[in-house]
Amino acid sequence: MAKRDYYEVLGVERDASEQAIKKAYRRLAMKFHPDRNPDDADAESKFKEASEAAEVLLDSEKRQAYDQFGHSAVDGSAGSGFGGFGGAGGSFSSIFEDVFGDIFGGAGSGGRRGGPSRGADLRYVLTLDLEEAVRGCNPKIKVPTLVECMECLGSGAKKGTTPIECPQCGGMGQITARQGIFSIQQTCPSCGGAGKIIAEPCPACHGQGRVQEQKTLSVKVPPGVDTGDRIRLAGQGEAGSMGGPSGDLYVQIEVRNHDIFERHGEHLYCDVPVSFVDAALGGELEVPTLDGRVNLKIPSETQTGKQFRLRGKGVNVTQVRGGGTGDLYCRVIVETPVNLTGKQKDLLREFAAQTNEKQRPQQTGWFDRVKHFIDSLTD
Repeated sequence: MAKRDYYEVLGVERDASEQAIKKAYRRLAMKFHPDRNPDDADAESKFKEASEAAEVLLDSEKRQAYDQFGHSAVDGSAGSGFGGFGGAGGSFSSIFEDVFGDIFGGAGSGGRRGGPSRGADLRYVLTLDLEEAVRGCNPKIKVPTLVECMECLGSGAKKGTTPIECPQCGGMGQITARQGIFSIQQTCPSCGGAGKIIAEPCPACHGQGRVQEQKTLSVKVPPGVDTGDRIRLAGQGEAGSMGGPSGDLYVQIEVRNHDIFERHGEHLYCDVPVSFVDAALGGELEVPTLDGRVNLKIPSETQTGKQFRLRGKGVNVTQVRGGGTGDLYCRVIVETPVNLTGKQKDLLREFAAQTNEKQRPQQTGWFDRVKHFIDSLTD
């Protein structure tokens, strides 16, 4: 009986990538696997056919020969399903492990899972006042973390002893288990994948190689940092296991709200209350900046919401973002007097009687817009 074309068996094009072939084979193997289709000779036959096709097409040399000469070029090297495919291209089990390794825990990787591993990275939230964030500072922080045990130097074994090779896995950290017709590698339950067993654990760390400790670190905060910025302290995270390198510590910056200033990037904003008289007649006020007080001239007839810009009085972000120093924006808030005396009220009524519409441009304009709106509703 003539064999079907391998590309047709897997349902892929002749120029299909290796990934596409693996995906197609995975789908067919999961569908027709004998363990899923007991006593189904047709499913077993289709599984063998798909496996044979994958064994050829996933080997670059065999695939090239098959593309040139067809089945006759590979019949001597392609097997028939379960017996193990021979030839230079490897075996069926290695192909199965390659395609299904992510499902069965990385089977076929061939390497030990144990050994030194890098420690975890840590995150620390550092809360600063606005002034500290703007000017920079060097605070000290205390970080609870796992550090290398000084008693056993990270080995986990009692001083004077060393870990021994795991007898169950022979130091490989993995054992081979049977699942149906396949051999699947799994993490050794005796050593947990380390490949070694600690016969006499270190009393200081109880065999872990690391102990809990609180470290005091100095953090150099550059001028201009803002909420969301991170500072990396290399090697200050958790200690690695089995003598592996330490992780890093990331200091996350959070800036407290300020009583006067509001920050947006390199610029600062603040509201400045101005008396009715100063807003009408003009005047000069002292306003705060992060460098001290400065005089701000208020022109006559200033309205609420008017914004004045003080150049270079914002935040210098050169060290963290570049771009120089921002500005300070002062927004005028005209303050309505309270607790008026009778005489003051009389003076204001007299003043109001002597003003006209042209002297109230915002109010007059607003009433005009309201009238237009109301008229549009009744049309």
